[in-house]
Amino acid sequence: MTDKAEILRALHKAPPILVLANAWDCVSARLVEAEGFPAIATTSAGMANSLGYADGGAVPPNEMLQAIARITRSVGIPVSADVEHGYATTPDALADSVLKVIAAGAVGVNLEDHLPEAPDLEPLTVQCDKLSTAVKAAAKAGVRVVINARTDVFLRSIGAPEGRLAAAIARGNAFLAAGADCVFVPGVTDKETIAALVDGIKGPLNILAVKGSPPIAELQELGVARVSVGSGPHRATAALMQSIARELKSSGTYGFADTTLPPAVVNGLMKK
Repeated sequence: MTDKAEILRALHKAPPILVLANAWDCVSARLVEAEGFPAIATTSAGMANSLGYADGGAVPPNEMLQAIARITRSVGIPVSADVEHGYATTPDALADSVLKVIAAGAVGVNLEDHLPEAPDLEPLTVQCDKLSTAVKAAAKAGVRVVINARTDVFLRSIGAPEGRLAAAIARGNAFLAAGADCVFVPGVTDKETIAALVDGIKGPLNILAVKGSPPIAELQELGVARVSVGSGPHRATAALMQSIARELKSSGTYGFADTTLPPAVVNGLMKK
């Protein structure tokens, strides 16, 4: 696992940009691996939904950890696990959560600075204490887990619009100083703001690609180190399932059958 953690860490030294197609179960993870991606990130929303829960901290931590373990067992490449706020409100509890993620086989972890239902972000000193405690616990356990520290300044429209860029940069740099390896700033799509984040944050930057985001090649030119797609693939798959259900219900036809993968291909993916 130590080797996988260092492989994942090295992939953040752009260029080239680290592209992560987020998975939510073993099949999606194996498909990503089969396409030649060097690492996999999970999507907490996709995994929570597939387990029967809404996104936003509703999934029981043990169920999330079990799902992460199934994914890490199914692939040979490094896995970075999205565990929302770490299902923890204190530094020691977060450190314990990170150790459990490592025990589940993941060598990276995505940690948010927002607690479910909270009106604001975690105080900066509190979040940095949580991150540094987790970093120390992981090092003591012998796995320098790659921490992708997320700030929701833009995603949740925290504070006055004119102050969000400076706030995101300040929080990102504080997270890096606390031991994080990469700073994740979702909710940003325009090139000017992304460029300013790259310039202001003194470490690797992760951007969430959504509709309207610059293409991957342009993100690399801007200096972005990591791009992920979050729950997008999961929701695209949900849209396809909705379309299939509606076709079956309305016309009774099977248009989806023209684009399915053969059973032997899918089964072959799952054989190791």
